[in-house]
Amino acid sequence: MRIACLLIFAVLSLWNSAYAAETPTDLERAWQIYFDTNSHLDPAYTFPHNRCFDRAAAAHGLPKTLLLAVARGESDFEPAARSRANAHGVMQILWPVTARHLGIHRLSELYDPCTNIEAGTRYLKELLKRYDDNLHLALAAYNYGPNRIPPRATEIPSGARWYSGYIYRHLNYVLGDGKARGMKSQVGEHLYSALGQSTLVTFGEPYRAAAFIDRLEASAPDLNLDWFRRDTGKFEVVMSYEGREDFDRHAALLAQAGFRLD
Repeated sequence: MRIACLLIFAVLSLWNSAYAAETPTDLERAWQIYFDTNSHLDPAYTFPHNRCFDRAAAAHGLPKTLLLAVARGESDFEPAARSRANAHGVMQILWPVTARHLGIHRLSELYDPCTNIEAGTRYLKELLKRYDDNLHLALAAYNYGPNRIPPRATEIPSGARWYSGYIYRHLNYVLGDGKARGMKSQVGEHLYSALGQSTLVTFGEPYRAAAFIDRLEASAPDLNLDWFRRDTGKFEVVMSYEGREDFDRHAALLAQAGFRLD
């Protein structure tokens, strides 16, 4: 979607005021609350490769919503996704080191969704064991590598911290941000693949994308926004919507927040 008019916000100052204040302890606590109280909840939508996620979650005893959050953040469920770091598939398994560690010896295997999802789930299970079920640290290691995240670490690299927060945001989307919980009959009935997406703006740094969303949502809390790390190394702010009426509603909310779509 082409941008007709864009008000540039002070994203760097927003990062300093909001994201720098989000300590690892905050994320650890948020992940622990999810693990203890919300991990049993059903996804808000029916996501791609649903049966693959069902089988992997059951086989390794992990919440399906956790796997969906990682997959959405890593590839937005794209089986052919490939990163600049040579990570591949739905769960972005690093080739060749991590793949071979998981018993995958042919690159082509990583492009089979069920194989990739099972491997990523098995890797997460292994990391959770290493980090005593600390999801924050396990996810940091999923992104940064376990050799760079010590067990029981109290300080981790800022990039690993933002990744944990990034996946947590995708988890909230998978769970429906609480909005879908009011009508249980609707939870999981809608196909994620049927939703529309429009890219609003692309940034070169993750904190700029995150702060940009924070500013828009502060003015219009009902917006359905997310940001994705793409294989180009860029970070896209995306608006999701269900049909034309929902698109028009979001466009009006964006306009109220000072951002206009053409």
